[in-house]
Formats: sequence, structure tokens, C-alpha cells
Amino acid sequence: MTKEKITIQHIADSLGISRNTASKALNGNPSIPVETRNKVIKKAIELKYKQFAFVDTESIINKTPGNIALLTCNLPNSSHFGSLLLSGLEEKISSEGYNLSIHIVRETEMNSLALPNNFESAKVDGIICIEMFDKKYSEMVSTLGIPAIFIDSAADIFYSDLKADLILMENEHSVYSITKKLIDNGHTEIGFVGDYIHCKSFNERWVGFNKALFDSKLQPDLSYCIVEEDRLFFSEDGWMEKQLDRMKRLPTAFICANDFIAISVMRVLKNKNVKIPDDIVVCGFDDSPESSIVDPQLTTARIFKNEMGVIAAEMLLSRLKNPLKPYQITHVRTEPIFRDSTGKLK
Repeated sequence: MTKEKITIQHIADSLGISRNTASKALNGNPSIPVETRNKVIKKAIELKYKQFAFVDTESIINKTPGNIALLTCNLPNSSHFGSLLLSGLEEKISSEGYNLSIHIVRETEMNSLALPNNFESAKVDGIICIEMFDKKYSEMVSTLGIPAIFIDSAADIFYSDLKADLILMENEHSVYSITKKLIDNGHTEIGFVGDYIHCKSFNERWVGFNKALFDSKLQPDLSYCIVEEDRLFFSEDGWMEKQLDRMKRLPTAFICANDFIAISVMRVLKNKNVKIPDDIVVCGFDDSPESSIVDPQLTTARIFKNEMGVIAAEMLLSRLKNPLKPYQITHVRTEPIFRDSTGKLK
């Protein structure tokens, strides 16, 4: 006779609680009282439920929730790729019994290499850094003696100088593929739009762009590019229009560092009665929600955001278990998405 499979419902029924409460307790949800959590875990061990079948009761029940600190200069909004990434990341670390606390790093703290006032090193088990692109500050964080992972980083940081793990979306090859496809379809006058020293991701996209030109025996033409300091891109109304006005001649294609820059470029071009994609084609990166709403829909590169968050969490959790292992630099696959802003391509 086959032994009945133990489910969360069995645990809930035996304790007279809801399945939802039992599930949250097993996943370390902080909303569940410690007493309830301990009862659920004891019952899971007693009934030999899945991973609790061979667990030492005392070791897991007596464990107190850990704390992961998120450091950021700009908390990602709902359209930023980081928003969905953080959702996947928080879900994963919560399931392992860790709480996530958010700490905003102000400009004064960045300049003085100081930690936020509400950051207590003694109470932090691990650190996640996102939208943190200052090299000196990043190096300071990586020397605190607390396991850390950076989601993207300063463009000019050397991997060997960063005593932390680093995760990036794959940037170079997707931009290379998009640029090379445009070249193969007859576009030989191509510009790049974005500050390629803003962050490591933008820098890698610039590298992919230039490699595609080099492999096609084309020279990059900076007169077709807008590569000013990142803060200027959205600093004032009409700034992008001024940059395009200074070009004596427009290229036939723009490769933009992200979707928001690409959509800004498209808006200015439309105001100038430049037709997309008939007169010029435009590409972005990120596959933001806006990229499929703008007219024409934007060619871009899709980031697997939620999955990237889970991978980042797994990297940090692995570091917490084994602090002495070699630091990892991980790139997570992206996927070029060709839409109407580049017209029909062979």
C-alpha cells in the first residue's frame, strides 16, 4: 500500500489552522508569530513533511530571522527593471527566513563614505546594493566584512577590487546582435545614445555596439552619438532636442542605452517630423512596459527581471553559508526583441 503524501493541508488540519497560515510559517514569513511558526515546524518534522523529514528540530526552531539590508541611491520605480527584480529577490530571501530592510544612501553620505543613519552593521547579515554606481562607496561597502552582492555596479570598477559578488544582465552580446542585424540590413551610419560610464551595464552595451561596428569594418562616429553625463539626459526640458539639433546630419539608426532614453529620442524625432522607422530606426534596452505601448513599438532587449532577482538572492544566501568562496561575477541572459521601431529586417 502506497504511503499517503504529506501536504501543507495535513499540517494545517492537525493544528486547526488555515493552510495559508501553515504555508507562511514554513516559509518564514515575519507576519507569523514565533510560537505559531514553531508549532508548525514541529508538526512538519513529526509528519516528515518534505525537507523537514530529516531535520534536527532544535536547530531550525531556535533560529531567529536574519536581516538583509538593501542599499540604494534611487529605489527603483514600477517601470524600472529593478522593481520586478527586487520582487523576486525579496520572495526568495523571505522563504529562507530573512527580513529585507531598505536604506537610502543620500548624496552627503555618498560623498563622505558614510553609512545611512538607520544602518546598524551588527544587525545585518548580508547586503544587497542596487543603483549604486559610485566606485569609492562600493569599495567601502565591500570592505565592511558583511557578505554583499551588487546588482550592476560602477562602470570603472575592477572586479578584483570589489570584495563582493556582482550580478548583471547580459548586455554586450544582445546589443552586439541588435547592432549587427541593423548593419547587415544596410545601416552603416549608427549612433549610440547614453552615458557609457554611468554604470557597468551601460558600459557593456557601449562595448557591444562598438564591437559590432568593428566586426563589420565600420568606424564609430561620435558626431552621431550622444554620450554626455547621465544626469544631463533628463535635467531640463528640451535637452535631448538640443543634442539632436547640433548634429549636422542624423544617422540612420540609434542604439540607446535603455528604453527611457530611446523613448525620449523618439519623442523628439516625431516633433521634428522625422518618421520612425522610415527615416531612422531606434532601439532601446530593458523591455520596459512602455516599450510595447509607445508608437511604433520599440525594439529592445528583454531582461528576465524576476528570475534575475531570485538568482541574486541565491548568490547572497550561498555567500552567507560560505563567506570564503571566490567572488562571483554572473551575467543573466537577455533576449533581443525586434519590433516596429526598426521596421522589417531580414
